[in-house]
Amino acid sequence: MPGLGDYRTYAVVGMVLTAGFVLLLSKHQRERFLSYVHTFSRGRRISTSKTPPRSLSPEKKAASNVPPPVDYKDIFPPSTRETLARTSESLSASQREQLEGGDVDSTVFRNSVLPFTANYRECDRSAYTPTEVSIEEVKALGDFPNYAELSGVPLPEPYEEFKIENAIARPYRPLRWTYHQTMSLTKMENDWWLELDNNYKSRIVEREQLFVKHGKMVLDYLPGSELASKELMEMALQFLCARYPQYFSLSKSAGEGYVFHNAIMETKTVINSMHPLHVLLHNVPEDFAIMLRNPEDGYYYFRAGLLCSALGWNVSTKIGLQLKQIHEPIPDYKEKMEFSMDRYFSKLPTSRPIQRGSWGLEVDKPLFMPPGDPHERYRDLQTPDLPLSRVNLRVDWQTLRRLPLSGSIIFNFKALFTPVEEFRHEPYIPALLSKILKEGKKNLMEYKNTWHVEHVVLQRLDEWEKEQVHKGMVEKSWEVRTLDESPWFPGWEEQWHRRQGF
Repeated sequence: MPGLGDYRTYAVVGMVLTAGFVLLLSKHQRERFLSYVHTFSRGRRISTSKTPPRSLSPEKKAASNVPPPVDYKDIFPPSTRETLARTSESLSASQREQLEGGDVDSTVFRNSVLPFTANYRECDRSAYTPTEVSIEEVKALGDFPNYAELSGVPLPEPYEEFKIENAIARPYRPLRWTYHQTMSLTKMENDWWLELDNNYKSRIVEREQLFVKHGKMVLDYLPGSELASKELMEMALQFLCARYPQYFSLSKSAGEGYVFHNAIMETKTVINSMHPLHVLLHNVPEDFAIMLRNPEDGYYYFRAGLLCSALGWNVSTKIGLQLKQIHEPIPDYKEKMEFSMDRYFSKLPTSRPIQRGSWGLEVDKPLFMPPGDPHERYRDLQTPDLPLSRVNLRVDWQTLRRLPLSGSIIFNFKALFTPVEEFRHEPYIPALLSKILKEGKKNLMEYKNTWHVEHVVLQRLDEWEKEQVHKGMVEKSWEVRTLDESPWFPGWEEQWHRRQGF
């Protein structure tokens, strides 16, 4: 997902979307991703008598870098109409009567697509979203419909042994070496879409404070994003209730409507009392960017977002921009990636969310760093007496998915920090990271901007690499490459369980 303007991240195909982290891929990665895009199911073309921070971006492999012209205005995402009948089984008789079901005439659909800036609550009920769902049907489904059935993505299994006070995020190490690169995009693990850890409470408080201080720099929404915002919020809360039932639940009363109960924060949120993105702000410690399809040209635009973890950019600098405009700072994007990314967005089905990770090295643990922030000075120089204990790996674990009703594309990520010192006990990681820092493609590494800590990190990585070989943790003849366990490392699960007291 191409990324937004953060200089240290590769964004997933969706990074593109939100003003976010741009994921720079190696040539090999881009070629493999492009191959993935080529084999991807075709978008739905309507006939009248195409379709991070850093970016996970595909590269068009052709004799010419000039992509063929494509009219995306008549290319729509896969329809979700077939799921309406299955979803209606749990609805009341009056609700079922409002669900049309069956196919929709292509000419009627094309001429009735919901206007880009229209609030679905106020528009004609005969209008349709890009996934061929009428506004009449959206309203008939009501609040908190069965999104698992609508999207084709099952709800997660309950994590019954989970205890928030002991929980540690999985040790993501999305490090890859060019010459033996594996596919960087993988199918999203349904159980881990929204992953909580023991920083949950403090992170929620920190994000709320960031909104109070920065306002629309971290949370904003434009006209036309109402349905997508509501849909995203409801899907996220349904996930939390299914995954962590010991901490979250939904109730409904005649007086208040739906209420979300959060036992960790000891709060209850009346859903209809605030904008959906504010519900997420108070309960979900992840960032979300909403991309909407513009029926005037068929391209996707960043229309709403909650982004408290951006480095070097913010919501206000990216909102309203088209996918390619968000990626303008990315090297080679226009020539080698723009065409494939636009096509990928046009075809992504609701049932195939993806995941990936981007990474960088940071002094301390900066979460939100708008342009001009004092912490930026650390990126401009190598502090001679910088202690290794202050250097952290920052991983932005990202997912990209399409919502079934609005047809919007959601890019979300969480920022995770790990002290570099922990790599000493992680097989192969010191050698792999050292190889990347020393021999990574020059322009990509400059864009990732790890130089400011390399004088401290490289020496220790080399020491730990030799130590791991001496201890038998790594084979002496091992040739640096992407690990089979990527984005983790051998033995990660045992270490992770032990640290949580399992």
